Amino acid sequence: MSVFEAERLLFTPATPKPDATPVIFAFPNEYSVGITSLGYQIVWATLAVRSDLAVSRLFTDVQESLPAQPELLGFSLSWELDYVNIFNLLESFNLPLRAADRAAAHSNLLIFGGGPVLTANPEPFADFFDVILLGDGEFLLDAFIDAYQQVRHADRQTKLHHLAQVPGVYIPSLYAVTYDGPEGVIQSIQPIAPNIPAQVQKQTYRGNTLSASTVVTEKAAWENIYMVEVVRSCPEMCRFCLASYLTLPFRTASLEGSLLPAIERGLQVTNRLGLLGASVTQHPEFEELLDHLNQPQYDEVRLSLASVRTNTVTEKLAQILVKHDTRSITIAVESGSDRLRRIINKKLTNEEIIQAAIHAKAGGLSNLKLYGMAGIPGEEPEDLEQTVTMLKAIKKAAPGLRLTFGCSTFVPKAHTPFQWFGVNRDAEKRLKFLQKQLRPQGIDFRPESYNWSVIQALISRGDRRLSHLLERVRHYGDSLGSYRRAFKELRGQLPDLAFYVHDEWSTEQTLPWSHIQTALPAATLIKHRQTAMAEGRSGEFGLGETMPVAIG
Repeated sequence: MSVFEAERLLFTPATPKPDATPVIFAFPNEYSVGITSLGYQIVWATLAVRSDLAVSRLFTDVQESLPAQPELLGFSLSWELDYVNIFNLLESFNLPLRAADRAAAHSNLLIFGGGPVLTANPEPFADFFDVILLGDGEFLLDAFIDAYQQVRHADRQTKLHHLAQVPGVYIPSLYAVTYDGPEGVIQSIQPIAPNIPAQVQKQTYRGNTLSASTVVTEKAAWENIYMVEVVRSCPEMCRFCLASYLTLPFRTASLEGSLLPAIERGLQVTNRLGLLGASVTQHPEFEELLDHLNQPQYDEVRLSLASVRTNTVTEKLAQILVKHDTRSITIAVESGSDRLRRIINKKLTNEEIIQAAIHAKAGGLSNLKLYGMAGIPGEEPEDLEQTVTMLKAIKKAAPGLRLTFGCSTFVPKAHTPFQWFGVNRDAEKRLKFLQKQLRPQGIDFRPESYNWSVIQALISRGDRRLSHLLERVRHYGDSLGSYRRAFKELRGQLPDLAFYVHDEWSTEQTLPWSHIQTALPAATLIKHRQTAMAEGRSGEFGLGETMPVAIG
């Protein structure tokens, strides 16, 4: 049986019309990973229910029957380093990587992309795509396809100019970027024609019917899981957090109108349910949802929860999760330092974190997973010591509860108040300090690779000049050493690694994504940044005006 035959669909694909537009929709990773992406599932289903499209799916390891001459080839990009697989897939079709090189020989093919990586900062990848879709797909996707069908048989430039009029559709080739010299900052990002909008507005769906799985399969990375989006965005607005700032405003699915009907549909085909969202327990009717799932007819349902808000971890929540085959719960604490939590706007106390652990153990959970961060702007060594003290206190307060502390390095993200800060050069040492202090305490410390954080920051704050670097790196491997080698070879053609990764940027400079509008304007982000700096200065360990700790 093929992986596609194992699928149980929760929608009915349309029968394509004879003149339907041939489309390939790809996920640049293996099938088991791609089909577990709720975003990929939703976009595929949205395309497949249209009779004016004939849609085939493509993954790195399997594919459906593909059209000989597709008109649209789309990619859903969820992880930065999957760009290498996009390059490989394009070359498997004998297609040039760069949009400009495809214009003549492949004029009837448009390559489009979407997903969180491209919505946050499309610029490092801009030269490879004809079209980039920015934002939520609920309305954007159909608007894009409708506009394409209007000019389907027109020449390439007419298509691109027409599509650029659709809100949320970004055509990189229609914007010119100028720099203050090859190694300088961006001077301007301007449309090349008067009919092209100067700003591209990320599209935001504001309804209360959120996403749910369109397919369930045993071949998914999370076997047979049916996923339901409970909330979108997060009301906490931690100042480093892309998941909050990029997706504002915070929206909740209607319990009666969306969540419960979606859950009933899914449980017709599986008994494994995943509740998704940046902060699912902050849904205003979450307690009612829990009570609903705690009824006897759902006793066999296996329940998984995404990260939850610390002060919503109750003994009742833990008991219900245990009853439904969940043994652990995950909360993001970032730090044990009250001062640092004020800087990042993490409205949380150590007492609340300890209480969550006590409730988790009392309810029968066996493992508590905590997420933290090193190298937060304004961080001092004393803040790390307070994190160690907090974790020791948790272990003492809830003996027998397995404690896992996953810790990443702060990475600046576009469209957040901390986008101007760089990666702390001392972060790797600080991860090692935490490891040395925590592992003897019986705490399972799991640091994210510092080198991977550097690469992530490079792509997160990159501009179009990185395109030549990305082309080279793919042949060298995905290690940090490969990126350093490519920077050395391209010296004089783009800024150095430190400019993108470690330097603190001026709030006056034009950012690579300055022409992309999201929920909050730059002036508001600057105010939030200033508030963070004021919090740092008010603490015991003063924070300088330029936050030097943040940039090493």
